Amino acid sequence: MRQKEPRITLVGAGPGDPDLITLKGLKALQTADVVLYDALVGDAMLDHVPAGAVKIYVGKRSGEHAYAQETINKLMVDYALNYGHVVRLKGGDPFVFGRGFEELEFAAAHQIPAAVVPGISSSIAVAGLQQIPVTHRGMSESFWVVTGTTAAGALSADIYDAARSNATVVVLMGLKKLEEIAAVFTAEGKHDLPVAIIQDGSTKNERIVTAPVSRICAAARSEQVKAPAVLIFGEVVSLHASFKPLQQLYAGVAEK
Repeated sequence: MRQKEPRITLVGAGPGDPDLITLKGLKALQTADVVLYDALVGDAMLDHVPAGAVKIYVGKRSGEHAYAQETINKLMVDYALNYGHVVRLKGGDPFVFGRGFEELEFAAAHQIPAAVVPGISSSIAVAGLQQIPVTHRGMSESFWVVTGTTAAGALSADIYDAARSNATVVVLMGLKKLEEIAAVFTAEGKHDLPVAIIQDGSTKNERIVTAPVSRICAAARSEQVKAPAVLIFGEVVSLHASFKPLQQLYAGVAEK
C-alpha cells in the first residue's frame, strides 16, 4: 500500500455548537487520517471523521492542559509522517489565542505542508448569538478582543488600554480575573458600564449574566458562573433584553 503524503490542516471548530463549523472545515475532517482535538470542541464534530481515523484528545482548556504545546506539536508531526493527513481541530479560530501559528512554524520546520481553515471566533459569535452586537451605530465604533490572563498568569496589560477606550471590550479566558478586570474599569470611572458574562456560549448549556461593572462580580458569584465564559464590557450590552429591567431596578435603588 502506497504511503500517504504527510500534511496538516489547522481547523477552527467555532465557538462550540457543532453546526457552526465551516463547510471547508467539515470537508477537512472527512478526509482526516488523524484528528488531534481540544477540550472546547464538541464531540458531535467527531462524527464526521472517517471510521478508521485516529482520534486523540489533547486537552487545552484554560488551566487544564492534558498535553503541553510542545508535545502537541510533536504528535502532530509524528502522526503526519506515519499516517498522512492530520487535522488539528481547535476551538474557535486557530489564530485567536489558539497558538495556531506556533503549530504552523513547527510543521514548516519539519517540511510538512500545512493549511489553515479559519473558524468562527467566540469573541464575536457568542455575543452575536445573544443578539449583542459588538459594534452598533451611535454606540460602539470598534471592539477589542483581549485575553484576560497572560501565559505567565498575570492580568493582560492591554486591559488597561481597552478600558480607557469607548470600544466594546471582549475578554476571553478572563473569568478568573473578573474582580481585577472590573477594578480596572471602575478606576476609569466606568462603574455603570454594562457587562455580560456568557458561559458555554452557543451550546445547550449556554447561560448569560448581565450587570453594571459595579455589580458584575456579585452577580457572577450569585449565579455561580463557570468557565468557559466570554466577558463583554460595553454600552452594547444594554441592548440585551435582560439588561433593561436591571437598569430600572438599579435606578430605583439609587433614588432611595
